[in-house]
Amino acid sequence: MILIKIGGGRSINIEGIIADLAGLSDSFVLLHGANALRDELAEQLGKPKKVITSISGYSSVFSDATALDIMMMAYAGLKNKRIVELCQQHGINAIGLSGLDGRMIRGRRNRGIRVEENGKRRIIRDFSGKPESVNTALLQLLLQNGYVPVLCVPILDENNVAINSENDDILNVLQKSLHADKIIQFIEAPGFLDDAGDPDSLVARITPQELEAREAQVEGRMKRKMLALRKLFADGAGQVIISDGRVEHPLQQALAGKGTVIA
Repeated sequence: MILIKIGGGRSINIEGIIADLAGLSDSFVLLHGANALRDELAEQLGKPKKVITSISGYSSVFSDATALDIMMMAYAGLKNKRIVELCQQHGINAIGLSGLDGRMIRGRRNRGIRVEENGKRRIIRDFSGKPESVNTALLQLLLQNGYVPVLCVPILDENNVAINSENDDILNVLQKSLHADKIIQFIEAPGFLDDAGDPDSLVARITPQELEAREAQVEGRMKRKMLALRKLFADGAGQVIISDGRVEHPLQQALAGKGTVIA
């Protein structure tokens, strides 16, 4: 079993990823983003995204009711169905589901995000939260009957309300459910870079023990990603490959060990 997370950047070669998947003998589940498409739609609708940073230094997209609607359009609507379409064109019998469908991914809404504005601390509450569980029975039912799940946000909170959540955190609960042999993450970079501004500073190998130090080295959303990686290995992940999703054959390169291998 391979768990594959496709980043939502504009330059990710989704066509190449799906074409590579068509020749894969292992079973797999896809989790995808759509942040570039979401941002584009938000600008077109005159509702640009707002990023907030907690006092602990972790950044996230502020998800009020309008932002959540735009997110649904981008993720569960256009991007999810285009990926399913590509899969079908390559002989992969995919089924696209958000975390809402069949209660696939359930979580708990954040009580609030502590931020500092104009020298004062306050709590911001929105439609976002942490994933807690996966409908494993539904996932296994699909996999055992030859379907490939293509998953995305939103997820369902404790009151059956749609909420946004971080895909890195969703990846963790999926891994707990599926116990994947390999986790592959496609991003818009060669892998983890020692210097974010230098594409030649690829770190080819990282041990799980190094992740805490790497988290202290980075900022913003990458800081959150490193924290999620730490949790993955704390929960028993064996190997994670962070690889370039922009190349001609992204999956082939990832399986060949190109990028950053954490094991």
